[in-house]
Amino acid sequence: MRKGFLSKVKWDESALRPSPLNLNGLRADSSHFTLKGEPFSILGGSVHYFRVPRAYWRDRLLKMKACGLNTLTTYVPWNLHEPERGAFSFQDQLDLKAYISLAAEVGLWVILRPGPYICAEWDLGGLPSWLLQDKDMQLRTTYPGFINAVNLYFDKLISVVKPLMFELGGPIIAVQVENEYGSYAKDDKYMPFIKNCLQSRGINELLMTSDNWEGLSYEGMDGVLKTINLQRLSFGAIQHLAYMQPQKPLMVMEYWSGWFDVWGEHHHVFHAEDMLAVVSEILERGVSINLYMFHGGTNFGFMNGAMNFGTYKPQVTSYDYDAPLSEAGDCTTKYHLLRDLFSHYHSEPLPEVPPPQEKKAYQPVLIQQYLSLWDSLQFTDMVSRPVNMENLPVNNNNGQACGYTLYETTISTGGALHSRNNVRDRALVFVDRQFVGCLDYKSHEVPLPDTEVFLFVGLIWTSQVAKANFFQIVFVNGQNLGRYWIIGPQHFLYLPGPWLRSGENQVQCPLNKSRKRQNCHG
Repeated sequence: MRKGFLSKVKWDESALRPSPLNLNGLRADSSHFTLKGEPFSILGGSVHYFRVPRAYWRDRLLKMKACGLNTLTTYVPWNLHEPERGAFSFQDQLDLKAYISLAAEVGLWVILRPGPYICAEWDLGGLPSWLLQDKDMQLRTTYPGFINAVNLYFDKLISVVKPLMFELGGPIIAVQVENEYGSYAKDDKYMPFIKNCLQSRGINELLMTSDNWEGLSYEGMDGVLKTINLQRLSFGAIQHLAYMQPQKPLMVMEYWSGWFDVWGEHHHVFHAEDMLAVVSEILERGVSINLYMFHGGTNFGFMNGAMNFGTYKPQVTSYDYDAPLSEAGDCTTKYHLLRDLFSHYHSEPLPEVPPPQEKKAYQPVLIQQYLSLWDSLQFTDMVSRPVNMENLPVNNNNGQACGYTLYETTISTGGALHSRNNVRDRALVFVDRQFVGCLDYKSHEVPLPDTEVFLFVGLIWTSQVAKANFFQIVFVNGQNLGRYWIIGPQHFLYLPGPWLRSGENQVQCPLNKSRKRQNCHG
């Protein structure tokens, strides 16, 4: 398995200065990568710009560089960049061009993973919810409604990233074709379509796919390098990849440095020593690596996704991932162990690690104003017939992507309310404004009192609301920090310093409109 190759290759710092005159980018034409015609090993890490406050982008990338990594990988969330059909956003927190340019400034190459489906424990895998307004929609296939939307999106996206490609002097040395499609694989024409989407728009850098062990069996494409995703070296995964692609470089595109958390389960921990042993062996085998995640960050707002492979598993707000950099950007034991390991693959000393971010503790915030859910209904949009939230006539008829929807009716008898398994996330049932139960993926029936009353069913897109067994949502100065829940494993929310103001700050729980103004110095 070409043991020892990577350990003999020293990373040339001068290679971080791409030249528009040198078109010899990342190549996979032999048993090892080359860049500018020289042997090259990818020491990568994933940091998603949409999960990290923009004010902290530089800090996280400098810490990546100081850990000894040479390549940044990032997904691109379609649902954030095109929240409404034809309305694109690539500014402020979503300024992808600025993020990639910053990576180049710091001295990192970039592998771009544009999707259109990204998974990433992200709402609908990054696909826009308005796609679901088409009742015949077939996601991740060559269904005309889907490919037309992808083409319009890629027209915009590629125009943004094309000037950042290596051949034009930028840091992007490779682009991923979709994501883990081998585990889905419903349309054998789909992946060639996405490949053509990239190449026909002028993407000439190395193309890659990434799959777990089971997905590797999906048929490959000419000129596209397969990579593998894993956490432990078992079942001969890397040997299998080498067998499938003889005389091609090997890469673990996602080495899972930890794992995400699910509501109601324990916080996932992958011990630092176990991680280090696997990373060390991967490097000793001459295999390139990308740490997923190097820094996880936060699923701010309603963006945490959910999985359903027979069991529904909604993810928490935090995307800490037990990664080398914590959710708050602190260097963990994993970080320091990896820094020591990666230092042996550089000919020069690594940069100094940036100092930790300052943190402050504030006094508890007390409610000053209160507005009940029922009193706030006068401010909501109303429709005459019940429809799913994606088809609500709101947001310029693009529907509702996330948040809350209230359905109400009048009943004359008691009995039971049946969801018939049509509640995809969670519904809170109120009778005459009194809470009587929940409907979700486990509970499909709620008993009702035997009286003529109003019935309110509040549907929540990703999860729940206030009170002991519900979610609590918190805004600070208009920024949605996300949700926490008494069942855990997450009981606290991460508040980035740049979101605070000197002087008065507003804290708001929108379900009861509680507010507190407090003097803070962020």
